[in-house]
Amino acid sequence: MRTRQRSLTLLAVLSFVTMGALAQDLTLPNKPGTLKFAVIGDSGTGDSNQYRLAKVFSDMRRKFQYEFVIMAGDNMYGSQKASDYTKKFEIPYKPILDEGIKFYAALGNHDQPNQANYKLFNMNGKRFYTFRPKAGVRFFALDSNYMDKEQLDWLEKELAASGSDWKIPFFHHPLYSSGSTHGSDMALRDQLEPLFLKYSVDVVFSGHDHFYERIKPQKGIQYFVSGGAGKVRRGDLQDEGLMAKGFDAGYHFMLIEIDGDQMHFQVISDLGRTIDSGIVLRNKNQSRSEPSTAPSVNTVEKPIPAGAKPSTATKKP
Repeated sequence: MRTRQRSLTLLAVLSFVTMGALAQDLTLPNKPGTLKFAVIGDSGTGDSNQYRLAKVFSDMRRKFQYEFVIMAGDNMYGSQKASDYTKKFEIPYKPILDEGIKFYAALGNHDQPNQANYKLFNMNGKRFYTFRPKAGVRFFALDSNYMDKEQLDWLEKELAASGSDWKIPFFHHPLYSSGSTHGSDMALRDQLEPLFLKYSVDVVFSGHDHFYERIKPQKGIQYFVSGGAGKVRRGDLQDEGLMAKGFDAGYHFMLIEIDGDQMHFQVISDLGRTIDSGIVLRNKNQSRSEPSTAPSVNTVEKPIPAGAKPSTATKKP
């Protein structure tokens, strides 16, 4: 009898702990009327790892109703026949697609250009494009595989004319990264960063390196690397001063909520753990064409729940 009572007590405690963990696993405000979206990158493997993360990703929408998803490239690895679009995109994300959630893709180095014509990537046949989901917020999907004059001229024109408080570029190759395999794309940085500074871009999303990294703000801009929705390169993070937070021990996705001048972010692993969270505060300066080299963007970190492992980066010898 005493054994049975102890068992019931233990079950009650476990139930309470589980309920508490579930109640606190969302760090975002989740307020009515805010803009909510998600970020994935390097996703399209079609293997069990992509499917496992996609399950967590889909389940989280029950708690956080993100309205759309941006894809930071390498949407499809290997073969890209019609059946591959089904296996590597439509099946893993079916619960979200069935709810009418749109995915907006950028092209990665493994992506065939004709992905731009795939209806569910919402590129409308264009390798670079822009969309505005809400007044005051505009996204710019870029093709970082081939940053030619046509695209740069288009980007400057669109940035200048957007009139948006939040201008959010997303593309595949990161301007800043602590990855030892790829790392920062210096040539692309020389092309894009002057425009980002001139037109007061506050936050940039990219993929390519197979991990999560939040870069220390660079010249007033917060850069994120999110390239772990289908592949992970464990031990690739080699922090030499750029990294604020990093995670290369598992797969991940990002959840974002924009509330006025605040952008809240939460990064969740394939085990359902929060590996990073915080707030990016929008810089209200009209131009930062001649900024200080010191970081000026405000990024406020939030406490990470117990059991999370925010970084597995190692120093280079």
